[in-house]
Amino acid sequence: MAERIAGPEIERLIQLLARLPGLGPRSARRAALHLIRKREELLGPLADALQLARERIITCSVCGNVDSCDPCMVCRDERRDGKLLVIVETVADLWALERAKAISARYHVLGGTLSPLDGIGPKDLNLARLPDRVVAEGVEEVILAVNATVDGQTTAHFVTELLGHLPVRITRLAHGVPVGGELDYLDEGTLAAAIRSRMDF
Repeated sequence: MAERIAGPEIERLIQLLARLPGLGPRSARRAALHLIRKREELLGPLADALQLARERIITCSVCGNVDSCDPCMVCRDERRDGKLLVIVETVADLWALERAKAISARYHVLGGTLSPLDGIGPKDLNLARLPDRVVAEGVEEVILAVNATVDGQTTAHFVTELLGHLPVRITRLAHGVPVGGELDYLDEGTLAAAIRSRMDF
């Protein structure tokens, strides 16, 4: 059994940091040491920010985003095109689209994807009120911005069927060659999707 080199408080900090995405035990130890060295300027403010986040951050009852207000700032933005509704798997996907500034629309966060193998069905996702929302908000186009995975495509097909009886256009993100990508480095699936999604030049 390895000998303990730090007290329980530090060990607990390392264990919690190691649970964050992208941080393993070694990275967590480095991060913990950095926070401890910068106690006044980093550790204290971080602890305060985490406490505030715990107390104030809630899930938006309209779209499923996270914010400190409900409806969230995205839903409150009257400059957005209310006729466009972008469906995303997670809040991280919503934030990625917002960073790209590619579209000024409203969002609907599913909270994951359908995954029969993992026991995730329609009732586990934010799907039940989607048809009513589309009707109530006068949505004309639903954009399926889900990942190009098996579960993502299964979810996209389910949403298409769920909204099939409504007079709404359903589109999906194009799949294919990324900007600046070289064909020789792309996998076969991406190349095949790029060929299928080809457009006039």
